[in-house]
Amino acid sequence: MTTFVLVHGSWHGSWCWHRVVPELEALGHQVLAPDLPGHGDDATPVAQLTLAAYAECVTAAVRTASGPVVLVGHSFGGIVISQAAEIVPERISRLIYLTAFLPANGQSLSRLATADGDNPVATSSSISADQQLIRLDLSRVRELLYADCPESDVALARRRLCAEPVTPFITPVRLTAGRAGSIPRSYIECLNDIAIPLWFQRRMQATVPCDPVYALPTGHSPFFAAPAELARLLGEA
Repeated sequence: MTTFVLVHGSWHGSWCWHRVVPELEALGHQVLAPDLPGHGDDATPVAQLTLAAYAECVTAAVRTASGPVVLVGHSFGGIVISQAAEIVPERISRLIYLTAFLPANGQSLSRLATADGDNPVATSSSISADQQLIRLDLSRVRELLYADCPESDVALARRRLCAEPVTPFITPVRLTAGRAGSIPRSYIECLNDIAIPLWFQRRMQATVPCDPVYALPTGHSPFFAAPAELARLLGEA
């Protein structure tokens, strides 16, 4: 039995794992899926939404487990699990990046994303007048994030997607080889992803190697498109 801590990506909340959690539990695993601050049911004020706060939220979940956990990050969640791993490496047996941003020390999401300047998610996002929040165009979320997902889950996402604070996007991770870098890493590629396209997933892996690497024939949201297969891969990884 493994304890998984599932960390969602930008605009999402723990609700996005609602199909994966029972699949993992049916395989005999334990699952924790926290809402990052300001996401899902968490109402933390925007001024307090920082990468450090996200990492502390994840480490708090990790510390509730009875033993070492497997920490899974989807999309921007890859940034978060990397920073959390620096804090509690002794409590994490493996990091799994699920079509996720995979940072090296000193990189932020905004810095990584410069490699994909014409990304359609970026061009479908807008920054609030006070420069604090990034909102995604809900009219385009199906094509961008959920093209192969059930309509019921797309409807759920449209109801629950939230604005994303700018500060965590522009904050670089601080990682060391002896702490976060000492934890084994796996990567699950999503072959049809247009939000983080396959070439970009592999470019990040070339800088921060992961072993083993798995693949799913889905878009950006395998937790909706292929929850049973995703749970099986997580268990295998």
